[in-house]
Amino acid sequence: MILPGFVDSHTHLIHAASRAEEYELRIQGASYEEIARNGGGILNSVKKLRASSAEELKTRARVALERFAANGTTTIEAKSGYGLDVTNELKILSLQKELGAEQPLEIVSTFLGAHVLPPEYRTKPNRADEYISLLEDWLIPEVASNGLAEYCDVFCERGAFTLQQSRRVLEAGKRHKLIPRLHAEQLSRTGATKLGVKLAAASCDHLEKVNREDIRALAKSNSVATLLPGCDFHLGLKGYAPARALIDAGAIVALATDYNPGTSPTLSMPMILSLACTQLRMSPAEAIAAATINAAYSLRRANRIGSIEVGKQADLAVFDVADYREIPYYFGVNACWMTMKRGSVIYAAE
Repeated sequence: MILPGFVDSHTHLIHAASRAEEYELRIQGASYEEIARNGGGILNSVKKLRASSAEELKTRARVALERFAANGTTTIEAKSGYGLDVTNELKILSLQKELGAEQPLEIVSTFLGAHVLPPEYRTKPNRADEYISLLEDWLIPEVASNGLAEYCDVFCERGAFTLQQSRRVLEAGKRHKLIPRLHAEQLSRTGATKLGVKLAAASCDHLEKVNREDIRALAKSNSVATLLPGCDFHLGLKGYAPARALIDAGAIVALATDYNPGTSPTLSMPMILSLACTQLRMSPAEAIAAATINAAYSLRRANRIGSIEVGKQADLAVFDVADYREIPYYFGVNACWMTMKRGSVIYAAE
């Protein structure tokens, strides 16, 4: 079976190490938020990244990109967000730009400086305001002027950034031609989805806690609902995003891995398809469309990738199966036999 190459429209490519110790803590009963309050979570990854050299980070990311290709992925969106200071956020985005030029997978960069509040700002009187001012006055203009990102993202969530703070960051990005994306309604309902729709965000991601009004707003908009079931699976959460309600309402639904060291350490889009079918009740055809053309649309690239059409790039994934439904059916199995990017073979099974 030949498919368009997968378009993984939500990843955190550049990071320094796994968070396997937190995985074990969660198995023992600790929640994601409890771990974060005790210095784990995103700040754990920030600490590790800041202590790593650019070459170490680049080597780790290059291995990940090869594994993406081996699973049939030909384009990824990649976010910063584990630096949370000027030096390291620019380092992440610069590495992504270098990797995009040096290896075949297409990398679409997103600035996620507003991931969580950096540790050094947590004891300051005007903690979040001071950090957001840094983003507005320094980091966002620098990222935009050097062409280091196309998008600006924010984690709008309790323990991260409020709705008002998220608006400030995204509007600052828009002033510098960075298109909004949002981490929205993952652990709690914050109103981020409606904010995303209002700001014409390319995508609102996660969406486990959306309500009917949010679903209607997405259905009436061009903002893509990007669902990340790998995150819910890895965290052991029961409340997956309401894919059926979103699709039935007419929303544009995409799927992505959310590849990251804390909550979704997978590079396998076939596994995401399996979760989408069994847990989100999407049909195999819906899941494949969500992982290809809809995801490409969220990256403003649907005119050249995401489907097999005359005039588009020959981004292809060939699977050794008799029926396309067998790709999600064989969960945890990689049946990808060959991957092509722009007509060149970038992976072939031995």
